[in-house]
Amino acid sequence: MYAKRADDSAPAPATRFRSDRICRVNGELFFSTRENTLEGPFDSQVIEQEIQAYIARMQRQDCNR
Repeated sequence: MYAKRADDSAPAPATRFRSDRICRVNGELFFSTRENTLEGPFDSQVIEQEIQAYIARMQRQDCNR
């Protein structure tokens, strides 16, 4: 899943490495974004749903531009 975002510049020859974007800070769960934000804290039972909700929100913003 290495799709180019609409506002990305021309593709550069590079190797992309995926890292874990879910982390625990002081016992609470957060996820980091491409926009370099840390979202949370979330309960372990809902974090996957919150990630999907964040992605949907960002996609709607891109469509409205």
